[in-house]
Amino acid sequence: MKLTASLEHRPDPQLYLQLGELIASSGANGFAEQMFHLVDAQVPVHRLELSEWTLDPRQTSISRIKLLGSAGAEPPPSADALRHPLLQSIIQMKDPLLIEFKAPANAHHSAHQCHLVSRSGDRRWVICFHRLPTQRAFTLAELSQLKTLSDTLLPLVEHHGQRLGQSVQRSGSPVSDLDNGSLRHSFTERLAQEAVKLSSREQEVCLGLLTGGTVPEMAQRLNVKNSSIETYLKRATAKLRVSGRHGLAKWMAGA
Repeated sequence: MKLTASLEHRPDPQLYLQLGELIASSGANGFAEQMFHLVDAQVPVHRLELSEWTLDPRQTSISRIKLLGSAGAEPPPSADALRHPLLQSIIQMKDPLLIEFKAPANAHHSAHQCHLVSRSGDRRWVICFHRLPTQRAFTLAELSQLKTLSDTLLPLVEHHGQRLGQSVQRSGSPVSDLDNGSLRHSFTERLAQEAVKLSSREQEVCLGLLTGGTVPEMAQRLNVKNSSIETYLKRATAKLRVSGRHGLAKWMAGA
């Protein structure tokens, strides 16, 4: 089940607020921390690591692993990343998404891990979630939830890596102050890139949804009916060729 389906039936304004903050922090030092808090609220984790892997020209080995950020407790000493236990699976993956689970082999030095991996050409983007060996393993329900989140998180990691590569300096400030916040600026930039024109009301509704606002809240703020907010949203998403909040979030990430 994708995030679209799961959240259309069970709206979670707090999750969308965190997602808006995550999008706004793309390319900033606080990106991993924002993602850690978002995931930890859904599935408790001890640590999160983000990385970008580049394969050699023959795509038979890894030529480079770039750390894109980490958050949570400091990890115990570990082996060389190029001896990663999932190395061959990640190199040889054919599908656009790979989910691997690793239970601890040594209760003193290893941890429960879940890896979410996406691929494009010679690149792999990896999100690794850790739990302490003394904590319980990920349940099937939790692994399913992480898979649901992967549809949104992995494109954001790729976008974050691209912005880091462009040396974009951003503050990662909260998105609650939309008039001066980075989310509004990013949203305007994306509209310009895609040559899409939205009315001021359509823009306000999109930004409101990205920051966790509900239809009644936005209707009250803009002094219109709930049906008007829904109409603005339908018009905006039709112009952007996306569906709902989830599609809007992916569009913001350039996915």
